[in-house]
Amino acid sequence: MTPPADRILTNAEVHTLAPDGGEPAGRASSNVSDGDTVHEAVAVRDGRVVRVGSAYEVAFLRGVETTVHDCGGRVVLPGFVDAHTHLDMVGRYLVHAALGDATGPADAIERLVEGARAPEESEWILGFGYDESTWDDARYLTREDLDRVSEERPVAAFREDVHTVSLNGVALARLGDDIADENLRRAGGEPTGVAVEGAVGTVLDATRGDQPECELLRAASDRAAELGITAVGDMVRDRRVPRAYRDLARDGELGLRVRLNYWTDFLDALEGAGLRTDDGDDLVRVGAVKSYTDGSLGARTARLSEPYADADTAGTGDGPEDGGAGSGDGEEARGQWVVTPDELREYVERADALGLQFCAHAIGDEAIAATLDAYAETDAAAARHRVEHAEVLTGDLVERFAEVGAVASVQPNFLKWAREGGLYESRLGRERTRASNRYAALREAGVPLAFGSDTMPLGPLFGVQQAVTAPAEAQRLDVTDALRAYTRGAAYALRDEDRFGVVEPGKQADLVVLDESPWNVAPDAIADIDVAATLVGGELTYRGSDF
Repeated sequence: MTPPADRILTNAEVHTLAPDGGEPAGRASSNVSDGDTVHEAVAVRDGRVVRVGSAYEVAFLRGVETTVHDCGGRVVLPGFVDAHTHLDMVGRYLVHAALGDATGPADAIERLVEGARAPEESEWILGFGYDESTWDDARYLTREDLDRVSEERPVAAFREDVHTVSLNGVALARLGDDIADENLRRAGGEPTGVAVEGAVGTVLDATRGDQPECELLRAASDRAAELGITAVGDMVRDRRVPRAYRDLARDGELGLRVRLNYWTDFLDALEGAGLRTDDGDDLVRVGAVKSYTDGSLGARTARLSEPYADADTAGTGDGPEDGGAGSGDGEEARGQWVVTPDELREYVERADALGLQFCAHAIGDEAIAATLDAYAETDAAAARHRVEHAEVLTGDLVERFAEVGAVASVQPNFLKWAREGGLYESRLGRERTRASNRYAALREAGVPLAFGSDTMPLGPLFGVQQAVTAPAEAQRLDVTDALRAYTRGAAYALRDEDRFGVVEPGKQADLVVLDESPWNVAPDAIADIDVAATLVGGELTYRGSDF
């Protein structure tokens, strides 16, 4: 006799998002698009899906102790998988001043003042997530701005991409000698308070001791559950983070699955410990080794083959005379290498030989080309080596992706900068902007496509909306394909598609319940859909008030 289910979700619109509509069990009642099959109910036992089908079929698995949820017609999907995030940073966003929707420098300053923790809790006054490209006064925050927050305590405000940080005079005096000259912007020979690339790590290191990592990750895990996220690939540089994840998992306080993608700083330790990709347990596993190649478009440090469109017109503290991207068509006008191609090749060769997956941050087209060249010397498809971001693409690079077999681990939320008059248009000009983030082109070329947020912002439905409403045809996906990139596609990038990413018998019961259907609302309203519930291994990690 078949044992009863532990939990049943019924009277639902269950989208399996399985490739080609493949259904190991159950009978499809309708089809939405491109093979996505819809059912009425799903049953869970021992943390796994055991049946997907009609409400009538699934009801046979109801027992005396089965918990049954009448979903009232709500949509059930595989849990969202964020392939590239930084949950400790999400925790910091939640604990410190949130600057993501600040309307300008004055608003950011006010938020920093209001969000300042008591000195005994944190000496530093910190803010995260400002995006000057959305402001009428489109400039970075400066030392002068942040001195208005405090002239006694150190103040740091991180740009959304975390490739730029703004410092007040106290912070500059404390850390200035530890920041390389090329990463400290100047005006008239004096530091403006704007610092880029390696300087960001220096500031983060100086401020990491303010909160226990478990506190930050617990808050971030709870927030992820509210957004329907059931698994993440976390890019780990702080050496305390892996231990904190494992402590939370041990204590039953980690509400999602985690792949730890270790910075190249950890390579010696990984080799010494004999760790390989996939080592770990049900919740926390070793993922990839992570490296930069170039910087970011926001900081004009992404490595391009052609100069930045605004290299000659950068604003205060960011122009060529201030140590910015440079002017004219010279080498400095095309961004910079954070890790050179030769260094990257050595990292990839070493990690691959150790049985470790590799993921390389590469935004500019020249950086993407260098990364694919390094991967071409490996069996990239088998290892699932990944290119993170891949923003400035060409047709040749799309073809090269397919030839090499690398995973495109991309962030659809970045398309918010591809709109008319946005950051991309300023940095790249109209033609390169419309060729950026070419998700449809990558998909058509057969490139594995994985979505993540890079915490800008955390939120899969926001990313899905951006992909569905993208301004250029080569960027745009339909709802089904966008959701697949945020579920099975991201699970593939984490090397976990055999465990989760679709709703089918045998898979982990990692599910999200949405109040409305992404297929039925207006495309520009997808991000506004509420999450009713999130389940990991069949257990509720988030439950809305009316679920």
